[in-house]
Amino acid sequence: MFPDKPSLTLYDPLGHLLGAGDGCFTYSFTDAVKLAGHACPTVAGAFLLAKMAAEALFPETIPVRGDMRVTLPGPVGQGVNGPISQIFTLLTGAAAQNGFHGLAGQYVRSGLMHFASLPSADPFHFERISTGQSVALFYSPEAFPPAPAMGQLLPLVLSRQASVVQQEQFQQLWRQRVLAILADEGRSTIRTA
Repeated sequence: MFPDKPSLTLYDPLGHLLGAGDGCFTYSFTDAVKLAGHACPTVAGAFLLAKMAAEALFPETIPVRGDMRVTLPGPVGQGVNGPISQIFTLLTGAAAQNGFHGLAGQYVRSGLMHFASLPSADPFHFERISTGQSVALFYSPEAFPPAPAMGQLLPLVLSRQASVVQQEQFQQLWRQRVLAILADEGRSTIRTA
């Protein structure tokens, strides 16, 4: 569906404990697409943010899923915070109150994801629970704007007036933008706070 790289390999001690192999899981962007049901600049950005944060917080070892706390800059219903949070949960294990409540007080995932109560321009904040180390990141896909033809094609596609050729052109342009964001791996779209 999409290239295998970039990818993120994590160790999940809960998965290991409960017999999911050795607990090491490699996630590609295709996994995020399957969760979201689509590919877009937001899903690509969420994947790259989680990857960059995990690698920054675990610089000399495999990142540990479930050892990260995440804070999003605004309420869950603000903008695209909901879809972004779902990708963050997939990759980091951090969940809001609906997450796993743990086994005998261990492996808790519930309450590791927080949303700011008011909309803000703050960064996404990731914390490694075991060390307290944190990283704050901003994401903006502006370096990869939509192709000019997208503005003309989108209304036709949404109103079901696009021809088959126009639909295919729209899909190709949309996909090209997402692929460009992924290939850049955050160099032009993500910055530290």
